[in-house]
Amino acid sequence: MFQRLIELVIARKNEKWMKEQGAIEYGTNHYLFIVLMHCMFFLFLILEKISFSRELSPIWPLLTVVFVVAQLIRVWAISSLGRYWNTKIIVLPNVDVVKKGPYRFIKHPNYLVVSIELISVPLLFGAYVTACLFTLLNIWMLSIRIPAEERALRELTEYESSFISCNRFLPKLLNKYDN
Repeated sequence: MFQRLIELVIARKNEKWMKEQGAIEYGTNHYLFIVLMHCMFFLFLILEKISFSRELSPIWPLLTVVFVVAQLIRVWAISSLGRYWNTKIIVLPNVDVVKKGPYRFIKHPNYLVVSIELISVPLLFGAYVTACLFTLLNIWMLSIRIPAEERALRELTEYESSFISCNRFLPKLLNKYDN
C-alpha cells in the first residue's frame, strides 16, 4: 500500500508537468472505479485473511519471487516512461512514443504487473476468493481502460506505427521478419 502512495505522488507530479506542456486527459469516467477497485483489493485481502484464518501458501517462495519480479518490472516501466508515466490517461500530443525498457517488448507492462499482483498476492496469503474476484474485476477494468488509452495515444501520437511489432501483454517470441 505504501508503494501505491508513492506512485500517486509521482503521478501527481508528472500530471502537473504534462498538463503544463499541453497534455490532454482521457478516461476520466472510469478512473474513479480503478482507484476504488485497488482500495477494495487491499480491504478484501485483509478481511479474507483475518476472517478465514488463511495460512501462507505452501508455494509461498515461488509466489514471492513472482511478486518481486513483477515489482522490478513495474520500476523498470515507470522509470522508462519517466515524466510520461501516470496512473491516469494523460497524453502529450505529437511526442515520440516511448519504446525503451519493457516497452520494447510489450505495450502495457504496468497492466501486466498489476494483473500479476492481483493474483499472486492473494494466493500468497491463501485468499482465493480475493484472487478470483479481483482478477475478474481487473479483466473487466482493463477491457475499458486499455482501449481508451490506446485510442488516446492513436489520436495524439504515432502509437500505432511505434507498436506494430508488439503485443499488449506478452512479448512476441519470434519476429516474422527474422530468419
